[in-house]
Amino acid sequence: MATLQTNPMPNKADERFGRPDTGWRLRLYIIIFEADTRAGHIFDLTLLTMIMISVTVVMLDSVESISTRWGDLLTVLEWFFTAVFTVEYILRLLCVRQPKQYARSLLGVIDLLSILPTYLALFFPAMHTLIDMRVLRMLRIFRILKLGAYVSEFGELGYAIRATRRKITVFLSFVLIVVVIMGTLMYVVEGPSNGFTSVPVSVYWAITTLTTVGFGDITPKTDLGRLVSSAMMLMGWGTLAVPTGIVSAEFAARRLHPEVTTRTCHDCLSEGHLPDAKFCRDCGARLPPYQIDTSEH
Repeated sequence: MATLQTNPMPNKADERFGRPDTGWRLRLYIIIFEADTRAGHIFDLTLLTMIMISVTVVMLDSVESISTRWGDLLTVLEWFFTAVFTVEYILRLLCVRQPKQYARSLLGVIDLLSILPTYLALFFPAMHTLIDMRVLRMLRIFRILKLGAYVSEFGELGYAIRATRRKITVFLSFVLIVVVIMGTLMYVVEGPSNGFTSVPVSVYWAITTLTTVGFGDITPKTDLGRLVSSAMMLMGWGTLAVPTGIVSAEFAARRLHPEVTTRTCHDCLSEGHLPDAKFCRDCGARLPPYQIDTSEH
């Protein structure tokens, strides 16, 4: 039988932040919010499977030939999954002491948005297209597959971007100056007769050329224009490489953290904490005891 190993550390913060002490609410909380336990892992894996199937149903319903033939079945499946996700959303609200805190969190908003369109479509048929927002629930895959390390790495990437934002801002400002100058130059060289009807249109051409997109709707006709265009293309490689190198250098300079868990802060609902963490890395609140399935040990 699977057992739960708890790091006993009673504190008043747990009571304030909404973690149930005992009873069915505590057991339900561990299953729903703690993916490090066997029951939690099975619950989340089942939930992800149902999310993927429900998204597939929505996609198939948008195909006219399939919708015409299997429309009734797809409708039944849609309402079935909506009912399941509604019950799951209600259970999440019931097993925490501060349901408003969860309802205002990112995943709470996503959960609500994934079920509302189906109900609203009864009164406003146009809202049915918003059912596609259900795909956002697949963000839970990071918890379900215990890929907490990916969440941590995402945080590291975010830190690297914030740390280099001034360098990137300076570089992008330089790029903006370049496209304005080169666009103006092309307007003078090519002129309206060759499609460069105004400076803004020429700047648009400079942007598409510098980013190596090159739609081809506007092309230089003169030799000097082609020379300027060639220079812009070569500069495009640097435009892509420089900010990537800046962020990569900062990202590489950060130390890699040990494996993180899916333990949830009861104050801000942040995840991705280290197993021995005592306080939330985002809001500083005391974390609940770490529980892990020991049946495999």
